[in-house]
Amino acid sequence: MHRRHKDSTALTSPLMLRCQAKAKDFLREEDGVLAKPMIGTFLAMLAVGGIGVDLMRMERDRTNLQYTLDRAVLAAADLDQTLDADAVVLDYLTKAGLEQYYSDPVESAGLGYKSVEATINTDFEAHLLKFAGGGDIPIYANSRAEESIGSVEISMVLDISGSMNSNSRLANLKTAAHTFVDQITQNTDTSNLSISIIPYATQVNVGEALLSKYNNVTQEHNYSHCVNFIKDQFSKHTLDRNENLERTAHFDTFTYSENMIARPVCPTRDGSAILPFTNSATVLHNYIDRLTAYGNTSIDIGMKWGSALLDPTARSVVNDLITDGVIDASFQNRPTDYGSGDTLKIIILMSDGQNTNQYMVNPSRREGMTDVWYNAEADAYSVYHSNGTNNYYWEHKNRWEDHPYGEGTYQTCNSDSCTTHTEEGSSVRLKFPELHARASLAYIARYIYEFSNSAWADWFNAGRYFHNRVAKDQHTKAICRITKNQGVIVYSVGFEAPSAGIKVLEDCASSPAHFFDVEGLEISEAFSSIATSIRQLRLTQ
Repeated sequence: MHRRHKDSTALTSPLMLRCQAKAKDFLREEDGVLAKPMIGTFLAMLAVGGIGVDLMRMERDRTNLQYTLDRAVLAAADLDQTLDADAVVLDYLTKAGLEQYYSDPVESAGLGYKSVEATINTDFEAHLLKFAGGGDIPIYANSRAEESIGSVEISMVLDISGSMNSNSRLANLKTAAHTFVDQITQNTDTSNLSISIIPYATQVNVGEALLSKYNNVTQEHNYSHCVNFIKDQFSKHTLDRNENLERTAHFDTFTYSENMIARPVCPTRDGSAILPFTNSATVLHNYIDRLTAYGNTSIDIGMKWGSALLDPTARSVVNDLITDGVIDASFQNRPTDYGSGDTLKIIILMSDGQNTNQYMVNPSRREGMTDVWYNAEADAYSVYHSNGTNNYYWEHKNRWEDHPYGEGTYQTCNSDSCTTHTEEGSSVRLKFPELHARASLAYIARYIYEFSNSAWADWFNAGRYFHNRVAKDQHTKAICRITKNQGVIVYSVGFEAPSAGIKVLEDCASSPAHFFDVEGLEISEAFSSIATSIRQLRLTQ
């Protein structure tokens, strides 16, 4: 039997002694001295990495949210948008998978004005950030879109030449113009809108009131109100009121009309004169309804007046017309300067053809006395021509006498006797403008001068001259170029036009996108697209 000594314990056993030695060795070791700091550092890195990941996730969603919100409010602010703004914004967010961020947008609208603003100010749910004791991250996005028409000055330059009577073109033009007026006036603060309509054919009827404000127009007559521009005037966008302007002679080269001429080169019919500066839809619609078509085509003259009425040199003319009560006082100091503020200057040029001959009276016959007398009571012409004793030809009686009809008596004789006749009325010698206003060139040649074998050559062929298409195409190119250089936006519409006309209109447009080649009812689509384009030009974000 083994007996333990009384001074022996378990701690003094060999096993315990070895354990105690190992513990002392471990306490003397330095290998684990960084364990605690390393654990702390790892936890800190995990927290910082978590913050970075959450911030990256938040920025991804914020960028996508801002982009989607921009598109949403842009669509909601469209004046053509039929849905409520909240429905549009929610739809865009939902399709982007961001519907959880939706909040009601703020919408305001008025005549020609619509604004939508959406603001999202909420929290982004964090994940790893929470391990560091953080919470959700604030996320913010804001977007505002406004569509409106700011200050807009428009010249509608419309073809009313004779070819517009074919194929229902004039009727289709009127429909298109009505559509345009509706779209522009209904989607515009009309206090910032002015529209002038410039109808053109062989010439442009400026109108008596408007033309009277140009101080140096020749005054051969006052039957009609057109001017003949020279080549150099098409190279200028300006039309100063003190510039020398030659009044177009009042004459008819198209018909055999008399007492008075039926189709003057410078039209006088209702609805043919320029309609300057209005924003009244009613006035515009009524004017469009009165348009009629006749004559040749002068795109260059139409563009010249369309450009002139957008140029600041017309401002004093407009202010004088306001003083006279011709146009509304709201157009004071129009047209504005080029490039001023948010003003848009627009020309809409429409033609169904190409430039054709522009006729003018022989310069020697613009004024002065003729050899023709007229008796109004008898509606009779007498022509002086050296013919021996009797030098006055009476066209209505086909006879020669020694005085104009109405200045005495004349005799008719037969084999038995002669009868003396008292002439009714009295005759007045006509000036060239008076003769041309009474009888067309063809009528003068065919009837009044019927006694002359050279009457047609003298009075029809030599009685007029013209600018041909080549010259007028160059005029058009020049005025379009200088006008566009001022920042004026030119839309052009070729309406069933021939290739030569299309080329001129394409060149005149501000860009290929501003040109429309249309047929039939497509012209309404073109004018509607132009109205939409004008509205989009005023879109701000």
